[in-house]
Amino acid sequence: MSPTVGAAEQAELLRQDGNSYFKKDRFGAAIDAYTEAITLCPNVPIYWTNRALCHRKRNEWTRVEEDCKKAIQLDHHSVKVTGFFEMMNVTVFLNVILDCLTRCVLVAHYMLGLALLQRKEYAEGVRELEKALDLGRGANPKGYMVEEIWQELARAQYLSWEHESTKRAWELQNLKEACEEALKETNLLNHMEGSEDKKEKSNINQLEVLDRVFNKAAEDDIPTEVPDYLCCKITLDIFRDPVITPSGVTYERAVILDHLQKVGKFDPVTRETLYPSQLVSNLAIKEAVRSYLDKHGWAYKMD
Repeated sequence: MSPTVGAAEQAELLRQDGNSYFKKDRFGAAIDAYTEAITLCPNVPIYWTNRALCHRKRNEWTRVEEDCKKAIQLDHHSVKVTGFFEMMNVTVFLNVILDCLTRCVLVAHYMLGLALLQRKEYAEGVRELEKALDLGRGANPKGYMVEEIWQELARAQYLSWEHESTKRAWELQNLKEACEEALKETNLLNHMEGSEDKKEKSNINQLEVLDRVFNKAAEDDIPTEVPDYLCCKITLDIFRDPVITPSGVTYERAVILDHLQKVGKFDPVTRETLYPSQLVSNLAIKEAVRSYLDKHGWAYKMD
């Protein structure tokens, strides 16, 4: 059942009160205000995420998780939510409203990811952060959170890689030692004809082949240089949200937007005129980065 106009207006006033309390670090009072707003209009996700933000400030991660899950469950394209904005006489375009609601869901996924990481549920936490990152790419610059989300995601992914790579290294070392021992025993059992030098040379060759096989197996876990085409030409960091210009140069979205705003409306490499509206997400590079990071978890490490 949709809230009445009076209830919706009162809920919005309570949200504003909650925002005011939040800015003053009065998180308990803010929680109370958002809770009253939720009671009046339980189908507005921003009330749930705002309350979750307060719980996060108080390190109440179980409550963060609960509120974020509720916000995500709410259909941000539903008639109830858009009806709420209509009752509030918000005279803005629908896409602006949906941008706001998308950001709300983004924040919910982000904080849910943090809450799950706190509980050491790393796989689930990483999945939520990845959802937040996907929602954040291409978002309104005023509410851009990609770098913040990336920092948390990269930290979690690197720790996961570190744990798994240590386990893989230990397993490979044990297997290599077992293979070397088996090789020695085989050579002792086989009565090879020829000189001792010939036997020794054959044994050394077999051990070298074994070394090459195991070095190849461990190759992906050895940090090297990230390929240039996966890195921004300005920051030299691996891409988070790559965009391509009409001239074919790919940049990190936040960095090129900052350049266009503060330095000038031109491509820093080609010097051609460039406007923000001309930037297009480079989906091919985004997928290439994802594939590379899946295989080389060490590349998540932040300097």
